[in-house]
Amino acid sequence: MYQRVVLLNLPKARTFDIEFTDITFESRQGFRGPLKQILKGVSGTFKSGELSAIMGPSGAGKSTLLNILTGFVNDKWTGQIEYIGNDGKHAWKEYKKQSCYIQQDDILHPLFTVMEAMWMAVSLKIGNSLSQKAKEMLIDDMLDNLDLSKTKQTRCNRLSGGQKKRLSIALELLDNPPVMFFDEPTTGLDSLSSNQCIRLLHDLAKSGRTIVCTIHQPSAAIYEMFDYVYLLADGSCMYEGATKNTISYFASVGLHCPKYHNPADYMIEVVSNEYGNFNDQLVKLATKNETSWRLETSQQTHYYANETKTTVLIQPPSEFQRFFVLLHYCMVQLLRDWTMVHLKILLHFMAGILLGLLFTDAGQDGSKTLSNVGLFVITSVYLCYTSMMPAVLKFPSEIPTLKKEGFNNWYQLRTYYVASFICNVPLQILFAFICSSPSYFLSRQPMDMNRFLMYLTVAIMTTLIAESFGLLIGITMNPVNGTFLGAILLSAMLTLSGFIAFFNHMPRILYYVSYLNYLKYTLHAFIIAIYGFDREKLPCSKMYCHYSVPFTLLDDMSMTEGKYWIDILLLFCNYVIFKFAAYVLLKRRLSIA
Repeated sequence: MYQRVVLLNLPKARTFDIEFTDITFESRQGFRGPLKQILKGVSGTFKSGELSAIMGPSGAGKSTLLNILTGFVNDKWTGQIEYIGNDGKHAWKEYKKQSCYIQQDDILHPLFTVMEAMWMAVSLKIGNSLSQKAKEMLIDDMLDNLDLSKTKQTRCNRLSGGQKKRLSIALELLDNPPVMFFDEPTTGLDSLSSNQCIRLLHDLAKSGRTIVCTIHQPSAAIYEMFDYVYLLADGSCMYEGATKNTISYFASVGLHCPKYHNPADYMIEVVSNEYGNFNDQLVKLATKNETSWRLETSQQTHYYANETKTTVLIQPPSEFQRFFVLLHYCMVQLLRDWTMVHLKILLHFMAGILLGLLFTDAGQDGSKTLSNVGLFVITSVYLCYTSMMPAVLKFPSEIPTLKKEGFNNWYQLRTYYVASFICNVPLQILFAFICSSPSYFLSRQPMDMNRFLMYLTVAIMTTLIAESFGLLIGITMNPVNGTFLGAILLSAMLTLSGFIAFFNHMPRILYYVSYLNYLKYTLHAFIIAIYGFDREKLPCSKMYCHYSVPFTLLDDMSMTEGKYWIDILLLFCNYVIFKFAAYVLLKRRLSIA
């Protein structure tokens, strides 16, 4: 099904050999538990032009070794890794730009079609190095070779498991990386799709790439496609060499694989002590390295890479160019997410209508002044909750995508963060306007454009701050704990906002704590916008209205200063602080994820 992959108009891939020596890794069990040694001084080499497999039983340390080689785990390990190219040794930063890591779970943008995902990747990886026509040819050629041409207009969330895996590979192949890592590439695939996937990787390796996979227990047919196997058990290397030599290797130490038995299964059975404990003996033999069991394939494996092709020098786009690409695709994604945009617009409008009808005439009737303040409180809490909780729940699902795309050199975190921020601000402004406007006019607040704009400004600032605050919680906690903490904090902010308990009735310590509460400034600004600035006496539908004079309300709520613009400034400061803190914590989380 798969043809040989030829990357038209791309320069020949550079070659890298990866040599690692005495890699040791320890992990702590629990918060204060003892350290457990996951890798015990393993050494080996993965060469270009070979499809290499890291094998072993569960808990052997396969994924840990792969994560160390890729750079996903960049601390807590000791040893040495060297990246040797065809022009000498390379530093980690240079090698990092030449490698990609395709994880076990296929992390794709579910609302994009296959074609849109490819265009996004080619725009972020290649930019203007190729003409529009050349990029179209590159994408079409890639999809043809990976048997994805019929799925061009299919959204990624509707692809089969095998199609998702091939699309993940296609996205990373666009800039022709010389080093590719795969974590369990056959997980979730049927036998046919697994064979096709490994065959594809084998063909890619023969074009001169270094391809390393972790794989648990492949079938005999899949095992034969690998050129080199690195067998781990209990954190130690049991065998490293060609897959064709495994039977003879184990036979040399008295372990004879039964006829018609899968060599991969037999290796796992041996190191799992099903035939007795030979692990210490195997570790000693692998450590001695007296005989190389690797086949000499370097002379035969680069024949595709030496084909003559018309090539161009690829210059990755600048972060400024990537910003506009991300901005475009962020907008596309938001517009297609009906739960994020269309449903929220409808619900905000309905909530605004409901509040306006519930508090009819509250803005003009002096006898309903406290009810009107209640409208401001409900509006504040509604805007906070509906902006904060989606961010708490949604953003953790985006972290794997950011980790994968950032690690594979698609863009830098700050570029994505700014693009997402700019794309999200108009949406939050729209939500605030749709919710606040119906309730403002139906409750008969002052028909004064200045007061309406001041009221709307407060609603917008509250929405933006709450979304940033939810983002901060979503980054630091899982969705379950984040939802619980967000609800608790919102309840605490409500009680300290100055309406449930007036400021002049609060204990002094809680009064000073309330200065940390942005909901306090929201409610204060709402009340000043409607009742401040020397508003005239209100008409009253009853014989006596205690709050028919707006100054009386402001005096009882300790708001006689009327510093509306100070409140707006403090709300803006809260917004900036939350946004900056969210970026710092996100960067830290991605660096240790």
